[in-house]
Amino acid sequence: QVQLVESGGGLVQPGGSLRLSCAASRNIFTIYIMGWYRQAPEKQRELVATITSGGGTNYADSVKGRFTISRDTAKNTVYLQMNSLKPEDTAVYYCNAGYANRPYWGQGTQVTVSS
Repeated sequence: QVQLVESGGGLVQPGGSLRLSCAASRNIFTIYIMGWYRQAPEKQRELVATITSGGGTNYADSVKGRFTISRDTAKNTVYLQMNSLKPEDTAVYYCNAGYANRPYWGQGTQVTVSS
């Protein structure tokens, strides 16, 4: 099993930055893929970014060039650095891990981009 704990959400003005953190309960090298998803009100949950155990990354087109996913293997933590935030980035952001052929989810952290 994998427990995931997110932190770092909050309220930020358009153009601002936030960094989300996702701490995993096990060595992230043992987790095939980790990522961030988001869900805005009345919308489906969507992929934001992923990082594999080998370090490969993938991003949604809507965040390319603005968001960066990274990891600290010593801390078993994955990060999402979000720059140039827009109101449409407002959502609950969820950390996800693919381990032993099943997905695991964190509890979510709210990100609100508003002036």
